[in-house]
Amino acid sequence: MSLPGADGPHLFVVSGPSGAGKGTVVRGVLGQRPDVWLSVSATTRPARPGERHGIDYRFVSVPEFRAMRERGDLLESAEVYGNHYGTPRQPVDRALAQGRDVICELDVQGAVSVKRARPQAVLVFVEPPSLDDLFLRLRGRGTEDPPSLTKRMKAAYEEVKNKGLYDHIVVNDAIDKAVERLLLILDGTETRKGPHTQ
Repeated sequence: MSLPGADGPHLFVVSGPSGAGKGTVVRGVLGQRPDVWLSVSATTRPARPGERHGIDYRFVSVPEFRAMRERGDLLESAEVYGNHYGTPRQPVDRALAQGRDVICELDVQGAVSVKRARPQAVLVFVEPPSLDDLFLRLRGRGTEDPPSLTKRMKAAYEEVKNKGLYDHIVVNDAIDKAVERLLLILDGTETRKGPHTQ
């Protein structure tokens, strides 16, 4: 695989368990690299309070989503907790054609699908320092009831087991350090697989 930053724009897929802070890390990168384009996923789930169509997600109906999938308009798609999610292909290709690096925030299943469709994609896994730390973060949110918390922890355990599929692993023990590491990966200067120990 060619190094990012060396020969034009690249497609980066960032994954990590819920509560690992991947969204915060990606936002930190976008704050320093406004040239990077963040893919907006399509979903059939209802918008949560404060979420905006076209900014957080593209909110579509189930028939709309199925039509997009059947036309081949999605780079990847999956069903998660009874809702459909997918990455629209055309905006990603348009941004790459404009010379912009692209970041997609996806789960492990989506990342594997993208890697299959685009072998040159660079996969980055963001993980917490430990699963105990993740549990405390999720519980501290106060948004999960005990059954939901248990379900998310099981899902997190399964996702972390698959981190070996990724090209890079970023341990989010401090946001600024994790942002710096992801910036190095985007620039093609971070080539060592595994957590950054410096």
